[in-house]
Amino acid sequence: MRRRKLLQATVGGLLLGASSGCSASSGGGGNNETESSAGTLLRSTAKLPEPFTVPLPIPAVLRPSGTDRYDVTQRAAKVEILPGLTTEIWGYDGTFPGPTIESRRGRQIVVRHRNELAVPAVVHLHGGRTPADSDGYPTDVIKPGGSRDYTYPLDQAATTLWYHDHTMDYTGPQVYKGLAGFHLIRDDVEDALPLPRGKREIPLMITDRAFAEDGSFHYPMMMEGMPGVAGEYMSGVLGDCILVNGAPWPVLEVSATRYRFRILNASNARRYKLKLDPPTPIVQIGSDQGLLAAPVEHDDLPVAPAERFDVIIDFSRYAVGQQVTLTNRFGSGGTKNVMRFVVARSGSDDSRVPDRLAEIEPLSRSQAVVQRQFTFERNGPSHHGMTTWAVNGQAFSPDTIVAEPALGTVELWKLRAQNVPHPIHIHLAPFQVVDPGRTATGWKDTVDLASGDEAEVLLRFDGYRGKYVFHCHNLEHEDMMMMANFRVR
Repeated sequence: MRRRKLLQATVGGLLLGASSGCSASSGGGGNNETESSAGTLLRSTAKLPEPFTVPLPIPAVLRPSGTDRYDVTQRAAKVEILPGLTTEIWGYDGTFPGPTIESRRGRQIVVRHRNELAVPAVVHLHGGRTPADSDGYPTDVIKPGGSRDYTYPLDQAATTLWYHDHTMDYTGPQVYKGLAGFHLIRDDVEDALPLPRGKREIPLMITDRAFAEDGSFHYPMMMEGMPGVAGEYMSGVLGDCILVNGAPWPVLEVSATRYRFRILNASNARRYKLKLDPPTPIVQIGSDQGLLAAPVEHDDLPVAPAERFDVIIDFSRYAVGQQVTLTNRFGSGGTKNVMRFVVARSGSDDSRVPDRLAEIEPLSRSQAVVQRQFTFERNGPSHHGMTTWAVNGQAFSPDTIVAEPALGTVELWKLRAQNVPHPIHIHLAPFQVVDPGRTATGWKDTVDLASGDEAEVLLRFDGYRGKYVFHCHNLEHEDMMMMANFRVR
């Protein structure tokens, strides 16, 4: 509770006032999708468009402002997401998603973020091997009118990262309003592979949202002078409108060739199980932290919040003129579909998927110098009458350190999920899942756990010294204290 009072003083007053327009919690209630996703369905009162009528937007690539320097402004903007209605977003450079940053492995860049919002903000480069002072610790806020330089050494393999807000207690509503964007790292290993590129390499940021009647984002903030999501939604906010790159159920015309899609689940709480209809294999070539050693074929692809999947879809398996729908087997009603592809034309294609993609050094239990166990579960009401989500029974405090790994070591962490599914994200340290499933291969930074599941992960702490966090990436769980600190010494 001391933490909550601190945030009320430094963050809460500003954000609660600014959020009042999107905080009504009516329209929630029963939800038959909670078997796959923790949360409560928030229904739109706005008229939603027919699926597959809006073209897929592609986020713009950000131009540098100087040598290895970039400038991004966080600001409110009015945009048309639902046809005929205007939605206020909080966006990086006023767009949702924000502009894509493309960089090279080992070439340090500096990104200056200026905050023109009415509330404090924090920026986290999700999956980045980043020094602690640029990692986006939840209380390292950029005040309204201020700016901060984030230094990214980018000493890591080519991969799909993303940047998003990470403000303590307010990550959920601020990401929901639009503060998310792609950051792609490229390197010589990936460049040498004959994968689809150019216009046939497309990032797909999948989110779900609910809309009020006037087109504004609908999010159930608690309004009684205390930060946090309204009680019935503290298990997670599930929207009834699926957006891809900020567009509702969009459509993309493709040629009958291979395409590379960088899939990101940037939803607050919703999990997806993606499948093509008519079916064809989805070929995974990469995970959270870069290329796999070898491609893996999937009939369907479960994707938890914050996970990334780098995949190839071969549209030459379909006839020209055919419609192909990317469906969500975890969805119901409008959330059963994600987007549609239309095979509009034939095309030449010199790309292929090699049998070997990258060299991956396997970690082993024998390398682990320490074993730790962390359980993610709901806490009952405290003597303050407040229910929280917790790690090992403890609600988050910036002052509590639960692990102190030594730089250059490997540790084995046993992660267990209770009550509901929890996607667990660990900052800084890439990890490998022991005895992985078919989607948890390669280097990861987020692991998806169903209720009652346990995963053993081997983490390599070879980045930087300092204090970092790990947490559930169901953003409502994170905001309700399901987060903990570790310090690399």
